[in-house]
Order: sequence, then C-alpha cells, then structure tokens
Amino acid sequence: MKILVVGGGGREHTMVWKISKSPLVEKIYCAPGNAGTHTLAESVPISAEDIDALAAFAKENEIDLTVVGPEGPLVSGIADVFEKMGLKVFGPSKAAARLEGSKDFSKQHMFKYNIPCAMGKAFTDTGKAKAYAKALGAPCVVKADGLAAGKGVIICSTLEEANEAIDSMINDNAFGDAGAIVVVEECLKGEEASFIALTDGKTILPLPESQDHKRIFDNDEGPNTGGMGAYSPAPVLDYSLREKAMNDVMIPAVEGMAKEGTPFKGVLYAGLMVDKDQIKVLEFNTRMGDPETQPILMRLENDLVPLMEACCDGTLHNYSTKIDPRAAMCVVISSGGYPGSYETGEEIFGLDEANKVKDTVVFHAGTALKDDKVVSSGGRVLGVTSLGDSVKEAIDRAYEACAKISFNKHFYRKDIGAKALKRLSIPPRVGVIMGSDSDFPVMEKALSILKKFDIPYTVTVASAHRTPERAAKLAIEAKEKGIKVLICGAGHAAHLAGVMAAHTTLPVLGVPIDSSALKGMDSLLATVQMPPGIPVSTMAIGKSGAYNAGISAAQILAVSDPLIAQKLSAFKQEMAEKVNKKAQSFV
Repeated sequence: MKILVVGGGGREHTMVWKISKSPLVEKIYCAPGNAGTHTLAESVPISAEDIDALAAFAKENEIDLTVVGPEGPLVSGIADVFEKMGLKVFGPSKAAARLEGSKDFSKQHMFKYNIPCAMGKAFTDTGKAKAYAKALGAPCVVKADGLAAGKGVIICSTLEEANEAIDSMINDNAFGDAGAIVVVEECLKGEEASFIALTDGKTILPLPESQDHKRIFDNDEGPNTGGMGAYSPAPVLDYSLREKAMNDVMIPAVEGMAKEGTPFKGVLYAGLMVDKDQIKVLEFNTRMGDPETQPILMRLENDLVPLMEACCDGTLHNYSTKIDPRAAMCVVISSGGYPGSYETGEEIFGLDEANKVKDTVVFHAGTALKDDKVVSSGGRVLGVTSLGDSVKEAIDRAYEACAKISFNKHFYRKDIGAKALKRLSIPPRVGVIMGSDSDFPVMEKALSILKKFDIPYTVTVASAHRTPERAAKLAIEAKEKGIKVLICGAGHAAHLAGVMAAHTTLPVLGVPIDSSALKGMDSLLATVQMPPGIPVSTMAIGKSGAYNAGISAAQILAVSDPLIAQKLSAFKQEMAEKVNKKAQSFV
C-alpha cells in the first residue's frame, strides 16, 4: 500500500511512525511533514489546507489511503473531494466534521440527542451574549464557534472578563470568521479527560483513555494552549466512567449523525469534564488529539492501517483493539513565548540522546530541516513520549529524555502526570468484587454512589466456584490494602459473598444478581442464608440492591469519617426534598 498522511505536527509524526510499522505499507508520503516524519516518509511540499493539490497528488501517485490529521481540511471538506475522485480517505465528511467545525452545531446536536453537556447558547449580538453571560453568572466560558487552533475557548472568572471576550471575538475579530458567532456556556467543574474512538458510522471502537494538559504552566495556570502534555491511561476515567462515556456520549453522538443523514466515519474525540460519578462533554473533535495521539498510539498494539480501512469500508465490527497495559507519558517541549509570540529557527540539540532512553520516542511537532540541522518551526516543538510499567516510571523516563534536549528559550511543564500519581496514591476504602464482568451493569449502581461520596474503591472479578483461591486471596489481602468494606455481587448460587466473609473480618455486603431463570431468588436465598459465624449483610436483588450497598458502605465508613457523614446527611435531605416536592403536586 501507498499511504498519504496529511499534516505536519506531532499527531502526524506519530501516525507516520505507527503506520510505518505495518507490513501492509510499502510507501508513506507526508504533506507537508516535518523534520521527524522525513526519516519515515517522503515529504510532500503541499499545505494541509490545499485540498485540490493534495487530491491531485493522491490521484497521480495512486495513493491507496489518505489519512487526514488536522481538523482544518476535514472541516473544509477534504473527505468529500477525495471520495468524489474515487480516493479512499480516513476522516469524516464536511457535514460530519461540523461536530468540531461549529460549536453551535455541536451544542445543538448534544441537546437533540440528550448527550450530557454544559448549558449554553450561541450569539452574534454582543448585547444578547453579555446578557446571557450575566444570567449564567461567573465563572462562565466564551467560545469562538469556528476553528481557532485550540485557542478559541476563554474561561472567564468574572463577568468583566466574559464581556471582554465577547467583544474581542465579535467586535474586534480576534479569531477572524471563527469568532463571528460565540457560544456562551456555564463553566463546568471537575477534571478533564479525553475519550477517543474509531468509528465507521455504526460500530464504535474506543481507544485508550487519556488526559491532556491545556494550560501553559504547572498547576494548570496561565492561558490555554493546544496541549502541553498527555498521558494514558487516565485514572480519572475508570471502567465505569468509560462505559458511561460510550453509552451516554459516543453511541448517541454517532447514532444521531446517522439519523441526520450525515454518518460519521473516522475519529471522534470527546473532551469530557468528570465530576465524581458524572461526565459532561466539553467539546467534540473530529480527529485524533495532539498530544493525546502520542501516548495512545504508543499503547495501541494493533496494526493501525486495517483499523482505518475498516472505518472507511464499514467493517469495523470485525475488529477489536489490543492495548499495551503499560502507561505512556508525553511531555511537550515548546518555544519560549508560546502560546504568544515566539522565535523559530532555533537549532535543537540532544535528539539522538533522548531517543536512546528506554521505550522512548521523540515525536516532532514544530520542527524543520535547515542545512541538515533540525530547527524549531512552531510553538509546540516536540512531544517526548515514554512507556513505563507504572505511571511514575513513564514520567521519569519522559523527563529523563527531556533533560537531554535543548534549544534557545525552550521550556516544558514539569508536572505532566502529577494528577495521575495523586489519584493512584489514594488507597481504596471499598472493594467491589463481581462474580462475572456481566454483573457490571448491576454493580455500577454501587460505584456511582461511592463516586458521589468521593469514596475511593477498587473493582475486580472473582468466582467463588471457578477461582476460589483468588476470591480468598482478595479477602485476605483487602485489610492490608486499607479497604474497610467489601461489596460482593453474584448470581445463581451466589456463594461469592460467603467465601469472602469466611476469609476476612471486614464487613461484607452481598448483592444478589438476577442472572438466572429464577430472577434472582436463588442468589438472594444463597446470599442471605450464611452459616453461623459467616455474616453477610444482604441487599435487595439487582440494581436497587447495588445502589443500597453503596449507601450502606458509606454509612459504615461514616461512623469514623465526619466528612462522609456530612455528605450522607445532605444526600438524605436531598431525597426527602424530592419526596416533599412530589407530595406538593398532589395538593
């Protein structure tokens, strides 16, 4: 195969690197490419925005697959032009790319298909926009409707800042045509994460979750950038929230586009705000993220080429992903002054030494060749990416490699991955054990309650009958890990809770699951009828039982934790207010 990769940033270098590993590929071209891509692909001096020239090149050189990296050409309709010429292209159509190209369209799509997102409206009139911002109150967010190179989102801590942002976009043309329409939104609280998936318009295949760092300085201070670093996996998006992201965000988004007659094919990226057990969409992108692509593709063990072809051909249902269990960390090295004005043409030293660090690849973003020397040519210059058996090992390797690189006025954040380390350092207080992964839709109710009360937990699978040694080991080791309560969910004979209770002095909460023809009565009786000396607190059957198990675990912990006790009190007051509100409707 001959493949053309469109773009010249870190994302495109990473794609070229990954594609070069495919035995299916004979030749790679990259337009325009950078100093990193030229070692793996033939550079083509065509701008990523010059769609007609790219199409002509692809036709003349009999390119088998064109992979579009940046959002600009996608929003401009490169996929439509290529397809009309009979050329296979990986990326959404112009109509589908509106999910990124227009914040207003994206917002309306989310509202229509009940995708959780921030409350907001679009405006072309500054007075109406300011009035809406005042109604929302500060803090709020002002977004340019169109593409603004990742800088068209302004988080405003005061109404004065919001008014200035609205004026700068609509009146002062700060982002050109992209800011002619502004979207004013409520400011969501929580922690950001990136959820990226491949899709052929029907099947959705999630890639490893990741977390980007948008702010320029350590501790998430300073203005937004295109991204100063990323890591994968992201502990903030655990299994339950990944399932929620698929069911509440990705599936309705893709199905909605199909219903609108504009099926989405390619990469769908959801920027999410995570707050306890809730997720809301900050934005959709219609391509891989940068720098998220670097750690994600470092962890993806599949050949990427067949997956991209399947997205084009509608055969993605035939594939699954295989992910390296190790952590991956990307640190972006930038030019001094970025995201403001900065100098280019600075010679870069130490690249060979950095690439020699174990399990490390230095991906080029804003680089060029000048007199056979690698020089800076952009704001974000390099993405130093490392794998490690742990998050800490990946961080240490990435920063070891960064220390070997230098150029005039370069800088990088020193805290990429710190959020992951902090989250991973918190020991679980509740252990949730399922008899099978098929029990997860039920046990998810317990997890949502634990998240609501900020109670750290761990989730795993063990069978009382198939893996009794594993179940016993989990029970014995639970106390050593700091766990205070065990929640066990199982169906049929439901002996899991009893096995766990027999090997620990911790309180055990049993959740009978309705997985048999007896609709859970068998598991209820098996769970509640423990022999003397092996106590299990048995919940109701199914989801309501799992929900109450989460609350019961919180109540056990609240005996010695005033903060949880306070949250429980507020929770019960909230429940009472809901009942009172319903009662009033009958008056």
